[in-house]
Amino acid sequence: MNVMETGLPGLLLLEPKVFGDARGFFMESWNQREFDAAVGMAVPFVQDNHSRSARGVLRGLHYQMEQPQGKLVRVASGAVLDVAVDLRRDSPAYGRHFCIELSEHNQKMLWIAQGFAHGFLVLSESADFLYKATEYYHPASERCLAWDDESLAIAWPAPPDGGFIISDKDRNGAAFNPEGGYFP
Repeated sequence: MNVMETGLPGLLLLEPKVFGDARGFFMESWNQREFDAAVGMAVPFVQDNHSRSARGVLRGLHYQMEQPQGKLVRVASGAVLDVAVDLRRDSPAYGRHFCIELSEHNQKMLWIAQGFAHGFLVLSESADFLYKATEYYHPASERCLAWDDESLAIAWPAPPDGGFIISDKDRNGAAFNPEGGYFP
């Protein structure tokens, strides 16, 4: 596995070894020992999630105040623009974000440590998005940061005809507050 720094502590881009030929490909999508070595600690995952979304669906930017989740994300089919925002007040990257296209073609994975808000935009006709989480989903502590907050300056691609498809919860996300009570 190739491990690349993103410039934000706690956020790593992982490229698995993919073996392909005329028949297709093989890759090891999960190996606890290699992952722990890549991130420098033992990371217990407790939940796997799979979502399918259509072109133009924008999900996020989500985080949990209690039971914050670390996530290992990847795309099994299609392509997304994946976005993580550092909400750890003590981080040198506090308030900064990282964007990357994840797709079935590049097979890249993103490790998002606890303390980040996370979201994605579907770029293909549809996308199957898979992620492992270090904590269980906790609806009472889930929060949503405004995906279009101007102070974050996320460069989302132009929306498709008809605009982005966004849930009411995500449409009503809170503005980023640099003085806010996010994570220590």
